[in-house]
Amino acid sequence: MVKIGDVEIGDYPLLLAPMEDVSDPPFRLLCKQNGCDMMYTEFISVEGLIRDADKSLKKLDFLHEERPIGIQIFGAEIDSMIEATKTITPYNPDVIDINFGCPVKKVVNKGSGAALLKDIDKMVKMASEIVKATTLPVTVKTRLGWDHDSIKIEEVVERLQDVGIKAMSIHARTRAQMYKGEADWDYIGKIKDNSRIHIPIFGNGDINSPHKALEYRNRYNVDGIMIGRASIGNPWIFREVKHYFETGELLNPPTIQEKVDAVKAHLKYSIKWKGERLAVLEMRKHYSNYFKGLKDIKHYRMALVTTYEPEVLFSIMDEIVQRYS
Repeated sequence: MVKIGDVEIGDYPLLLAPMEDVSDPPFRLLCKQNGCDMMYTEFISVEGLIRDADKSLKKLDFLHEERPIGIQIFGAEIDSMIEATKTITPYNPDVIDINFGCPVKKVVNKGSGAALLKDIDKMVKMASEIVKATTLPVTVKTRLGWDHDSIKIEEVVERLQDVGIKAMSIHARTRAQMYKGEADWDYIGKIKDNSRIHIPIFGNGDINSPHKALEYRNRYNVDGIMIGRASIGNPWIFREVKHYFETGELLNPPTIQEKVDAVKAHLKYSIKWKGERLAVLEMRKHYSNYFKGLKDIKHYRMALVTTYEPEVLFSIMDEIVQRYS
C-alpha cells in the first residue's frame, strides 16, 4: 500500500494531474468514479487566497467522495505560501501540494511554478517552511529542471525529502520543453534507483494508453502514475489502465451511451457547482474531446457550443446517441 504520510492511496495508485480549467470538482468526480485513486485541485494562486479572491477560494471546494485529494498551491514569496497554507489547513484536504513545475509564462515570470527550478535553495526553503506551517502531509509536483543543461532532479528530490516532503510527482520534461518532445523518464528511473530516496515517486508525462502505463510501471519502478492530458474527455482511462494491469487485456472502449451519460453528468454537476450560464460556457471546451473520432460529428459539436439551454443540450446529446448507436 502506497502512503503519503499516513494517507493510503492504493497499492499502485493512478493520480489525476492538476490541470488549470480542467480538473475542477465535476471532472474530478467523473475520474474518481472511473478508478482514479488520488486527485489534485487546479493550482491555486496563494496571492489570490490571501486577497480572498472568489475564484481562488472557489478552487478549495471538494467533495468527500473525491478523497484522497490534494489542494495545490503556487506562489513566489515564502511568506505568502506560509499564510496560504494556514488558510488551507482547516479545509482538511488529505495533502497540500506545492507546484514547482508549471511552465506557463505568466506563472514563471512572477517567480512561481517552474521558475523555482532556477533557485533550488529557495525551493527547498519554501518547502521547509510550508511543512512547518501545517499538520497535513506536503507533497510537490515539479519537472526535471529548467532546461536540459540544468537538470538536478535527484538533488532536488533528496533535499525536499530531507525537509519533510512526503511524496513527489515528476513531469519528465524540462520547463524549456513545455509539453513538446518526448518525456524522458530515465531521470525518474535514476531517482527510483537511488537508495537514499524513500518517499513515493509518481511519474508523469506521455502516459496515454494502458500499454504505455504498464511499460513505464515495469521499466521505471515508479510508485504510481499521474495522468494529465490523456484524461481530458476520457475519464475512462483510469479504469482501462487498472483493468490492463490486472488482466493484461484491454477493456472495450466506452459505448456512445456511456460517453453521453458521462457528458450529461459532467454538465449537471457543473451547473450545480458553478451555476447554469458559466457551466454551459465552460463545458464547451470539453465536447470535442468527449466526441473525438466520431465521423461527421461537426454538426452536433457546433450545436453544442452555440446552445445556452441545458435541456436543449441534453436533447442534442440524445440525438448523438441515436445517430451513433
